[in-house]
Amino acid sequence: MSNTIIDTRGLKKAYGMGDIQINALNGVDMQVREGEFVSIMGPSGSGKSTLMNILGCLDRPTEGQYLLDGMDVSNHSRQKLAQIRNEKLGFVFQSYNLLPRFTALENVTLPLLYQRDHRTAVKERAQKAEEKLVEVGLPDRMHHLPAELSGGQQQRVAIARALINDPVLILADEPTGNLDTRSGTEIMDLLHRLHSTGRTIVIVTHDSAVAATTERIISLRDGKVEVDRSNGYHTEVTL
Repeated sequence: MSNTIIDTRGLKKAYGMGDIQINALNGVDMQVREGEFVSIMGPSGSGKSTLMNILGCLDRPTEGQYLLDGMDVSNHSRQKLAQIRNEKLGFVFQSYNLLPRFTALENVTLPLLYQRDHRTAVKERAQKAEEKLVEVGLPDRMHHLPAELSGGQQQRVAIARALINDPVLILADEPTGNLDTRSGTEIMDLLHRLHSTGRTIVIVTHDSAVAATTERIISLRDGKVEVDRSNGYHTEVTL
C-alpha cells in the first residue's frame, strides 16, 4: 500500500481578531497518497490559496492537523517549516519565480544551497542541475538567463528546480496561468511524464481544462471540501 503524503484533519485557518474573523478554511479533511496527481479547484474566496500555503508549509493552520509524509507539521516553527520545505517539497509557481541575473543552471541549483549540511560540492550541484534540465527538455538552454527564455522554457526551469532535491511532493500553483495554450499543454504533458515516474503532484488551478487532465479533482467552497472525485487516469493532455 502506498504512503499517505498529505493528510489534513479538521484543518481551519482564521484571519482577523475577536468578532471580526474570516474563516478561510473551515474544517478541511483530505488525503493524497503517494503517486497521485490531484488538482484543487474552487472559486475566488474558496480557500484554495490558503490551503496551498499550508500544504506548502508556508503558513500554519489555526486549528486541526496537517501530516506531511507522516510528519505532523501543524505547529512547527517557521525555521523548521523552511527546512521541511527544502527537504520534502518542490514548488512550481505561475510567475516562475526565477532570479533574473542567474542562468537556468544557477536557478536550478539554488535549493541545494539551503541544504542543512551544505556539503554538496559546486561541481556536484552543477551536474545534478544539468541532469534535471535535461529531464525537462532544456539541454541547450542551461546557460541562458530567464529573459532569454520563453515563458514555457522558464516554467521548465522552475520544474527542474522543483525536482532538484527529489521532493516527496510537487506543488504547482496555476502552472499554466501565464502561458499560451500550446505552452500550457506542453507543461501539463511534462507534469504527466513526471507523474508516470511515480511523482506525487498537486495542482491548484481555476482552469477546468487543466483539472480535467488530472487523476482526481478536489473542489473547495467556503473553506470546505465540496467535491472529491476520481477523474480516471489521463495520459493525453488537450487544453
